[in-house]
Amino acid sequence: MDLLQAMRERHSVRSYTNKPIEGGIKDMLHSFITQCNEESGLHIQLVLEKPSAFQGMMARYGKFSGVRNYIVMAGKKTAALEEACGYYGEKIVLYAQTLGLHTCWVAMTYSKGKAVFQLEPGEKVCIVIAIGYGNTGGAAHKVKARESVMKVSGTPPEWFIRGVDAALLAPTAMNQQKFVFSLEGNTVTAKAGIGFYSKIDLGIAKYHFELGAGTENFKWGSLHR
Repeated sequence: MDLLQAMRERHSVRSYTNKPIEGGIKDMLHSFITQCNEESGLHIQLVLEKPSAFQGMMARYGKFSGVRNYIVMAGKKTAALEEACGYYGEKIVLYAQTLGLHTCWVAMTYSKGKAVFQLEPGEKVCIVIAIGYGNTGGAAHKVKARESVMKVSGTPPEWFIRGVDAALLAPTAMNQQKFVFSLEGNTVTAKAGIGFYSKIDLGIAKYHFELGAGTENFKWGSLHR
């Protein structure tokens, strides 16, 4: 499975089996997360076989069951942290999909006090991602019309349309898709809307846009991560 296929087939999964993440899959996931940390400067952590964060009332409210593993998206408290966590978190999510794993972004419906992670001075946890082998592969979410999330003059090039369509497949908080992609020449600017976790959502959508459009076809404008 390549990343474009993973992007089309990946859906949020809230119910997991007790099959552990182990062997080569575990090693490849650890290695990829290390690579993302080195590239981004984030402090992303993979937590395995620690179910307590998803056993409380909040997890039940979020309809989670069987979550034993999760990825902690953390890093230095900067203005760019949330978008970076979205971008690199989704990079890990789609890579995990190619390994046969399932995932779900989790903002509030877990017990942060029972979560296992380590922080350096000046760092904070942005969000976590449940991961494991799902009881199902999840279901697709509704998407907005592409015209509602793009701002262009004239007829946009095919690569831009592919990028916007890919961004619309990105998971967002409450499925609100509060982002807009603008095009001038071959420069693309992505802007977050107003709302909870909208900067994380923007980072996720920008990674999808890159996969759909092809980074060789454009450059990011001044609001680029």
